[in-house]
Amino acid sequence: MTDIPISIAVEDPLSEAILREMLKQTKRPFSIGKCFCRGGYGHLKNLIPGLNQAASGMPYLVLTDLDKAECPLAIISTWLTQPRHPNLIFRIAVKEVEAWLLADREAFAKFLGIAINLIPVDIDGIPDPKQCLINLARKSNKRDLRKGIVPEQNSTAKIGKDYNGQLIPFVRTHWQVATAQLNSPSLQRAMSALITFQPTWEGQEN
Repeated sequence: MTDIPISIAVEDPLSEAILREMLKQTKRPFSIGKCFCRGGYGHLKNLIPGLNQAASGMPYLVLTDLDKAECPLAIISTWLTQPRHPNLIFRIAVKEVEAWLLADREAFAKFLGIAINLIPVDIDGIPDPKQCLINLARKSNKRDLRKGIVPEQNSTAKIGKDYNGQLIPFVRTHWQVATAQLNSPSLQRAMSALITFQPTWEGQEN
């Protein structure tokens, strides 16, 4: 089976880990090249027009969060002023990538050591998935998880000091996309895009 080359662009290391695991769990022969992972939302927005142009020679997978935008189409129309190249896969997590982690409800509840019914069922409807995740971590009886994920008391930080360090191993060893996508339509759409993707090369006959 011929490898499918692809490079990725994300806002942060957690998003990178999630995309790498999604590509792996498609069971397709994706071969990941470069990863653009710095500068957050703003840098990614500035980067995407160039990636869209470069996609003629290399497929790119871009992931960002919906956050407070009205809908994914609002982000796509703002970020991409030129037609999207077929080799550019642009996916938007509703409303943040943390929702996709919470969507594997049983695995995440076991990871934190909490009851599964504490995790909302309507994952894509969670207003602030990151804060929801942090609040769930406060209930964990696992001290290292609490200390790493939850911001220190009286701190102005929005996340704990080892937020990514605690969550990335969960992504790599416990998170199952097949289960999670049953609870998150936005994740299901993203996986469908990866599973059905066929790169288009310049000069290739139709």
